[in-house]
Amino acid sequence: MRTTRFAALSVSAVFALAACGGGSDSTAASHNAQDVSFAQGMIPHHQQAVEMAELADGRASSGEVKDLAARVEKAQGPEIRTMTGWLKTWEENVPSSMPGMDHSSHSGMAGMMDSADMDKLGKASGEDFDSMFLTMMVEHHEGAVKMATTEQDKGAYKPATDMAGSIVTSQNAEITEMKKLLGQN
Repeated sequence: MRTTRFAALSVSAVFALAACGGGSDSTAASHNAQDVSFAQGMIPHHQQAVEMAELADGRASSGEVKDLAARVEKAQGPEIRTMTGWLKTWEENVPSSMPGMDHSSHSGMAGMMDSADMDKLGKASGEDFDSMFLTMMVEHHEGAVKMATTEQDKGAYKPATDMAGSIVTSQNAEITEMKKLLGQN
């Protein structure tokens, strides 16, 4: 009787540990290549959006543009840190996060601005800056939405697919807002 109870207890403990995901293999198994690709692509994408948003300080003339830029910085900075943490946990490469980094290697990525566009934005001010910022950020956000939609469809790591859903929702709302500010809606 004592042996039977011990065996039953041992089997229960094994199932409990398996259900809790005990062990490092569960972390590796909970994500797929799409999740890695999403984080590795979205980090430089978000970094460029933050760089663009930081340019608004002292250049933008519209309070709405300044407010939008502040919201972009506030939302995307923490997401960068979260995705960096995932990549480190998964023992994957983390894209460089140097301020003012050259994004030319990512210029083929949906919505990424090339260095010439970033230079023009950095030299603009007033209403010219506002218009250029909004136009570029619409394109940038559309690229992020495309990347996030792919993650929702093909990703396996629930926190990543949840973040992707949040990106789709928030950035589509900001796209609508920016188009309205541009007089397109």
